[in-house]
Amino acid sequence: MTRYLDKQEKVEKEKDIIYPGHERFINREISWLDFNERILYEASDPMTPLLERLSFLSITQTNQDEFVSVRVAGLKEQVKNDDYSRDIAGMTAHEQLKALSKRMHNFVKGQYKTYNKHLIPSLEDENIFIQNFKNLATEQREFVYKFFKNKLYPILTPMAVDQGRPFPLLPNESQNIAVLLETEDYNEEDGGEQVQFATVQVPVGISRLLKLPNKQFAEERGLDARETHCYILLEDIIYHYIDELFSGYKILAKLNYRIIRNADMSIDEAETSDLLEEIQKKLYQRQWGEVIRLEIRSDFDISLRILAMLQDFMEIKQDDIYQIPGPLDLAFLGKLSRSPELDYKSHLHYPPYKPQKAAMLAGDDLSDIFSKIREKDVFLSLPYEKFDPVLEFVKQAARDPKVLAIKQTLYRVSSNSPIIHYLEEAVKNGKQVLVLLELKARFDEGNNIEWAKKLERAGAHVIYGLVGLKTHSKITMVVREEEDGIRRYVHLGTGNYNDSTAKIYTDTGLFTAADAYGSDATEFFNMISGYSEPNGFKKLLVAPRYLRSSFYDLIDREIINAKTGKTAWIIAKMNSLVDEGIIKKLHEANAAGVKIQLIVRGICCLKTGIPGVSDNIQVKSIVGKYLEHSRIYVFANADDPEYFMGSADWMDRNLDRRVEIIFPVEAEAVKDRVKEIIDLQLNDTERSFIMQADGSYEKFRSKDNPVDSQAVQQVLAIERSGESENDKLIEPLKVAENPDLDADLQEYSYSSFAEEFKSEIGEIDD
Repeated sequence: MTRYLDKQEKVEKEKDIIYPGHERFINREISWLDFNERILYEASDPMTPLLERLSFLSITQTNQDEFVSVRVAGLKEQVKNDDYSRDIAGMTAHEQLKALSKRMHNFVKGQYKTYNKHLIPSLEDENIFIQNFKNLATEQREFVYKFFKNKLYPILTPMAVDQGRPFPLLPNESQNIAVLLETEDYNEEDGGEQVQFATVQVPVGISRLLKLPNKQFAEERGLDARETHCYILLEDIIYHYIDELFSGYKILAKLNYRIIRNADMSIDEAETSDLLEEIQKKLYQRQWGEVIRLEIRSDFDISLRILAMLQDFMEIKQDDIYQIPGPLDLAFLGKLSRSPELDYKSHLHYPPYKPQKAAMLAGDDLSDIFSKIREKDVFLSLPYEKFDPVLEFVKQAARDPKVLAIKQTLYRVSSNSPIIHYLEEAVKNGKQVLVLLELKARFDEGNNIEWAKKLERAGAHVIYGLVGLKTHSKITMVVREEEDGIRRYVHLGTGNYNDSTAKIYTDTGLFTAADAYGSDATEFFNMISGYSEPNGFKKLLVAPRYLRSSFYDLIDREIINAKTGKTAWIIAKMNSLVDEGIIKKLHEANAAGVKIQLIVRGICCLKTGIPGVSDNIQVKSIVGKYLEHSRIYVFANADDPEYFMGSADWMDRNLDRRVEIIFPVEAEAVKDRVKEIIDLQLNDTERSFIMQADGSYEKFRSKDNPVDSQAVQQVLAIERSGESENDKLIEPLKVAENPDLDADLQEYSYSSFAEEFKSEIGEIDD
């Protein structure tokens, strides 16, 4: 492929081309809600194992909280600043908020219909009970009261609100219980205000889900106590016994409520002298942003007076108040779904699967991983294959006396990261260690600050990030002195160096010792650590300088090939498609006759099916057991397909405001593996949602030739590893008929229940 690297002027011109009609695009925020509704579909689907449905519903909650605290908060700021600009779908911030409010209120109805009408009855059929005080057995009541007096009462803090004590600053996403009180000996003749207001925050340091004794409860219902599991929520206990916190007062009314604050965090990097210190300061301030959503529990008694007072205290609009017919914050369901005491109920989970040895290293001794990489490029497919080779790569580099330097970019790492440990060890062993640890990774800032300090104390060279840019690339370079001279070993990937998410995210990676990649890696690290500005790279496509123009060139080539009668198509797999310039390029390719197949996990602002504009484009979304996270781009190149992988989605932030790396796949064996993944996903029938012409999605299932792309990849990984004794771990391929869901559930939510999956870390800043 010929690439022209310095095309900034041409790129900017093409970005600014005005296309008539906003109907060609889908609003980003609406598309995000569609995405979260796809997850809700999985929670509602009887074909999904029950405890996995709890997990999906939990994910919809954490996703929604992040969306509100970041994206909705940002739109509110635009309105406040009188910003009347329109997005690519032609909507102002005010119009977006109006549309989102209606959708979000309906979404909450969907969440709680799923919870109350589907999941709770199904759990009880399995003898799993989330109880309330009405159905507690006597022994359970005694247990709960003792727990309240001994564990909760000493740490609860009632906070009165009056002239001398203002409404308290409550943390973001906190649960609270407000009460109206009057003194038990109040006499009207004494005059004065009769009613007092107070609020109590539900503590976060205690597990929200309390396991209850079940013997008596089970006996009364003729159940086997050994297979009966009973729980109650912390806020229910406090709500019931809250009067004990106000001796001498009578409780007139009480209300369980939860707040969500603006958690967006903007930093003027040009004005700060210490980025780490500034981010620490902003992290503290983020807990106390403006309240932008108030949730009240409506299946308990609602006090309109308390509600009015809360609305006044928080200065919140009626549209931003959500009445919730069940427990506030369904994230607790994720913990319940992973409860070890329910592990024996294996039929309620996806069949277990153990990641296999990397096929390209299968049977090999990893004690000298460098020799394996020197022999050939090595491909890794997570989570079907183990993350171990990545850890071994860094560990052996830290301990190998021939290794001179390790350089790495880190965006999100696990809470107890072995990578950090090995980098510390490398410093102690005299290696040169350079780490760019991105402090601006949203909601991981605090974690990354601690790792940065730890590495600095060890003696590593730590870069916090580049001014005005987030470094999202996934690259490690090991410099090794060998008999024939200095050799550079490189790992490039689509996902984070995170051993935890490597078990649940689908990602791909490449190990190589090819000189061109090593040379580019050196130029890349010199660029981010110093003042070097390389005039292009041999292999790597690097944002923000070169990536957009490179993608434009690749699409232009397909357009030219289509117009000259050559084979022309594009297949792209990514997390999100938002960038207007790329979408317009795809429209241009569509008009030229290029066939385009897009596998987009989350947000997609491109609308398919518009004659002459996008009628040759298919968009599908894969939702399943694992979070689809890899980014893969394939271009026909006149029957000589070119394959690329990397860290960047087709979003303006990835192309223009981040340091990203997309890299070509050149080894034929690796190309075959990447092609296999793409082919499976394009032919998937069990996990797929297809975008319709109106922008909605439909779940696609086939009784004739069912293909579950994730299950097939598990099978293939086991076959390649040669560990046939693990066949029992393979998730069976099945034709899954989806019974009709309630008509009312279909009605309120998503015209075609069409959407997708995401993780607890979040699509917002993935």
